Amino acid sequence: MHKRRVVVTGIGAVTPLGLDMESTWEALIAGKSGVAPITRFDSSVLPVHVACEVKNFDPTTAVDPKDVRRTDLFEQYALAAARQAMKQAGLTIADGLADETGVVIGSSVGGFNTMLAQYDVLREQGHRRINPFAIPMIMSNGAAGLVAIEFGARGPSYSPASACATSNDSIGQASELIRRGVATVMICGGADATVSILGMAGFDRLGALSHNNELPSTSPRPFDKNRDGVVMGEGACVMVLEELEFAKARGATILAEVLGYGQTTDAYHVVAPAEGGIGAVRAMQRAMAQAGIRPEQIDYINAHGTATPLNDIAETQAIKTALGDHAYKVPISSTKSMTGHMMGATGALEAAVCIYAIQRGIVPPTINLKEPDPLCDLDYVPSEARAVRVNFAMNNSFGFGGHNSVLIFGRYDE
Repeated sequence: MHKRRVVVTGIGAVTPLGLDMESTWEALIAGKSGVAPITRFDSSVLPVHVACEVKNFDPTTAVDPKDVRRTDLFEQYALAAARQAMKQAGLTIADGLADETGVVIGSSVGGFNTMLAQYDVLREQGHRRINPFAIPMIMSNGAAGLVAIEFGARGPSYSPASACATSNDSIGQASELIRRGVATVMICGGADATVSILGMAGFDRLGALSHNNELPSTSPRPFDKNRDGVVMGEGACVMVLEELEFAKARGATILAEVLGYGQTTDAYHVVAPAEGGIGAVRAMQRAMAQAGIRPEQIDYINAHGTATPLNDIAETQAIKTALGDHAYKVPISSTKSMTGHMMGATGALEAAVCIYAIQRGIVPPTINLKEPDPLCDLDYVPSEARAVRVNFAMNNSFGFGGHNSVLIFGRYDE
């Protein structure tokens, strides 16, 4: 059977650094931090007072004003990003294409803030005051459903949930549907609005969050000896994937090719990575095998890079094992140093960063990396962006539960 090739034709994003992908990219290349004091809720009851919130977002750019109270913030982020991606792709889903167009948009927790708010309504005012749309706002597949409705996509649609690997898996699973001939076009990615008092309290009790409240922009510090944890982020990133021949026939501008996808599970611990990052190693090896490339052909890696003590060391070890000697030669960056951890949206944004690196010939820095951990001794592009010709880029996403997801993107070549 002829191998169907999968290409990217559109990208949209809503992030702590910008309300579209272009502004987000410019901020990343400039090394701008998205960390700031929390405005979403009163954080005085918590030991953590900073986060990477999306700023100046107008929900009516995503939904009609009458529907704002019928949609959760994570759904609004997803719809805004999907509209941008479809506009860039220049794609209209007419009836003949509708059954061949699917949606895979994941979320780590769905409408978390709606769930908390509606529980307060139930407790204080009774069940008759609950928003009639509470369930569609809370369910984690809500964004995928709304995007499918928005664009008339009647093909396969669902929402993966693999914690921080969610949207990397969304893109990987969407690409597989096209390869298998199940779909011609897929709208895919992830969205989360997890800057909430309960979410942050829970992560803090796990010991996962940075407590650097005095100098917010100096955290998180991936791969640094003084790193002290994650900074919570939020947002959405959505991209349009197409089968190559279809994209060419309609004259689409091709941004990159999806070449490889590797997915594994540690089966080790619910929050800690397997020793030596062995599950991540297998995911990287599988992605390279599907892409048909050798380790030394990888030109850039966007690291998971959470700035937690265990994860940064495990990822470093995994890259060394998977890439051998080439691990010391490839530029690697953690853009979470600027966006914070966008949870179920983070993988898709970092995949988009890989595509932009291919397109623009520059890779973003890892900011706040001042004193490298001796156990994290690879080239993590500290402080400033770097000009690099990127033909093949790898994106790592690893989630609680031991989920490992790796994507490889390549420069489009006929």
